[in-house]
Amino acid sequence: MDVFHVISLLGGLAMFLYGMRLMGDSLKENSSGTLKKAMSKVTDNPLTAFVLGVLVTALIQSSTATIVITAGLVGAGILTLHQSLGIIIGANVGTTVTGQIIRLLDIDSSGSSVLRFFQPSTLAPIALIIGIVLIMTSFFKNARSVGNIAIGFGILFSGLLNMTGAVNTLSESGVFETLFSRLGDNPFLGYVTGAGVAFTLQSSSATIGILQAFSQSGKLMFKSIYSVIVGVYLGDCVTTAIVISIGSKAEARRVGVVNILYNLSKSILVLLVVTIVHKVGLLEKLWDKTANSGMIANTNTIFNLGCALALLPMTGLFEKFGTKLVREKPAKAGKYKDVTDGLNPVFFNTPALALQSCYKTLLTTFAASRANIEKSFGLLKKYDPAVHKAILSEEDEIDRMTDELSKYMVSFLPHLQIENHVAILNQYYKVASEFERLGDHAVNIARLAQSMEKNGTHFSAKAMSELTVVETALLQILDETEQTFKKRDLEAAVRIEPLVQVSADLITVLKRNHLKRMSTGECNAYADTTFSDLLVEYHRIGDVCSNVGIATLVRVHPELADHEHLHFEQLHSGGDEGFDTAYKRVYQRYFALLTRPDAEQATEPKPEEKEEKKEEAADPAPQKDGIAERQPS
Repeated sequence: MDVFHVISLLGGLAMFLYGMRLMGDSLKENSSGTLKKAMSKVTDNPLTAFVLGVLVTALIQSSTATIVITAGLVGAGILTLHQSLGIIIGANVGTTVTGQIIRLLDIDSSGSSVLRFFQPSTLAPIALIIGIVLIMTSFFKNARSVGNIAIGFGILFSGLLNMTGAVNTLSESGVFETLFSRLGDNPFLGYVTGAGVAFTLQSSSATIGILQAFSQSGKLMFKSIYSVIVGVYLGDCVTTAIVISIGSKAEARRVGVVNILYNLSKSILVLLVVTIVHKVGLLEKLWDKTANSGMIANTNTIFNLGCALALLPMTGLFEKFGTKLVREKPAKAGKYKDVTDGLNPVFFNTPALALQSCYKTLLTTFAASRANIEKSFGLLKKYDPAVHKAILSEEDEIDRMTDELSKYMVSFLPHLQIENHVAILNQYYKVASEFERLGDHAVNIARLAQSMEKNGTHFSAKAMSELTVVETALLQILDETEQTFKKRDLEAAVRIEPLVQVSADLITVLKRNHLKRMSTGECNAYADTTFSDLLVEYHRIGDVCSNVGIATLVRVHPELADHEHLHFEQLHSGGDEGFDTAYKRVYQRYFALLTRPDAEQATEPKPEEKEEKKEEAADPAPQKDGIAERQPS
């Protein structure tokens, strides 16, 4: 034995761990949508949750990832602690699948060319070849991600072969024989060793895999490895609990505690049963038998599956102890804390869940901003200090949600690998500021109403009637905007622009009618500034909604990203028949409302006024992430 053999062993270990990480991360990236759908269907039936835990963990090759995701869902209120218990137990069983794959080391290909294909020495280069071909050629949409899975698989087995080669050389020195004979004589030492290695590597699958590689030396026996396997359970779950506890609420931390309680119970149960069975002489043939990769994989699976069946009926006790050990601290919760709790960093490795949390927060932000706008419209008709106070309080909540969401999305971006996920996050980042701006406009309108109340000024009945028409148009625009974002509805997105154009035409007419009424003394001259400022806020609401529509169109049609400002200039200049038809229909509807007998007689904007409005719309707009934003005028 020399230093070069040790280096070879550690190099193989590094390849093995990296391959496992690459394969697991790529599997999680591609299966995130499946995970989201599966997790959302969990029932209160522990058996159903158990099966789900097994399947999800077998899919993503990591019990830690499954339990961390589960903790995030519990923290976000999507799952309850009770529903998570079966998933936790299932995850501990599902993680044994990796060991069953690694047992391919034991395949004897002598006399069979077919079996030789299943040996790691053949599978590794085949997986690497497939992976690099997919990455370099991109035959299909997710070819790069699937290629990474294959590359990870190949690196994993290459590292495993490198380790086994080094182990076979080192075994000749007698070090392993001495080491593992001591573990066989002292189960506690084996338990601590397994726990320590699993804690250091942060993976039970990796630790079992290393043990399987060491088994190739032929020096391991059942009596020296069973306690090591049991120790692995504790080391892995402690690491998981630490990851979960960082920045999480009490419910999520309880998931980590329950996982520790379950694995401690599992360890005690296995050690107790093995000791009793051995004492009565039922393990004599197995006790001193040389352990190979298959025996280690089977022992790990039997221990986990047997404990799962024995302890699954006791989930209620685990829940009770977990709740007692982790007390709920009094929360300084905002109104929408349940929503922002979903913005949990544990979802970063499962993008579909993280994006779902962003989506839910954005919908909540829009709904709050829209409600504030409607309340502010009401204040113009009858000012109420209590309603104004409620608007300001809600605006604080909107700002808080937007700040937390923006920070979350910035932290989330480096974790994205799929182009489609990046495009979704790009859209979310843009509309987040737009939804927050809607709330700002509601506050501004409310303050204008307060100013009029303090000054004792008011609008004439005709002015209020005309304002109501514009408000009706704006509410329809907000409806279409919600439909556009909520369902990524392109038809609704296209309907926004004609409505925005008509609302701008209405505002132009309202300005002229207001001047006429002031000249005749019908409208209060002191209210002129307020009226003008109010129309500016109305115009800006339309602009915000237009930006949301543009962001959605670019999300679906990325080719518009660098030219959408030209596209919309063409629409507004009459260069699109569909737009012109929709514009005329909406124009007739709202100008019919404006010219009712109880409203001031209004006329279509003069040509020079339209030209002036077009010039305002054509002002250079700053670029943001490749998309020209319509700026408030």
